[in-house]
Amino acid sequence: MCGINGLIYKDSLTPIEEIARMNSSIIHRGPDDDGILAFENILFGHVRLSIQDLSTKGRQPMSVDGKYWIICNGEIYNFKDIRLDLSSKGYKFYSDSDTEVILNAYKEWGVESFKKFNGMWCFAILDKEKKRSSFLEIDMG
Repeated sequence: MCGINGLIYKDSLTPIEEIARMNSSIIHRGPDDDGILAFENILFGHVRLSIQDLSTKGRQPMSVDGKYWIICNGEIYNFKDIRLDLSSKGYKFYSDSDTEVILNAYKEWGVESFKKFNGMWCFAILDKEKKRSSFLEIDMG
């Protein structure tokens, strides 16, 4: 599975070298790709093991609109059903990843979307407009 990490600094700008070092320390969890998001005092790091979508479209940190950003580790087993539901509501998808489904579900239903997910996951979502991050860890196994 992938690896995720993050830092939130209370009163200072975020030194990007810290998250790069954290990504390097977990590269064995995701040797296919890595990414970093820096926003004000928040840093997200991700190392990717490509499973659902092998293309670069599944790269993280991921955003579908520039407002919400996500890093995710795990798997949503029923993401195809949720994707169909969201597609019927007009959502467009650009990847075959369950991460994009999580992000669009969050846009549609907020934290209530988490009740719809069947699987094992841990993720963090950043709302750039509200300048707020949410972290959720669920162990279903």
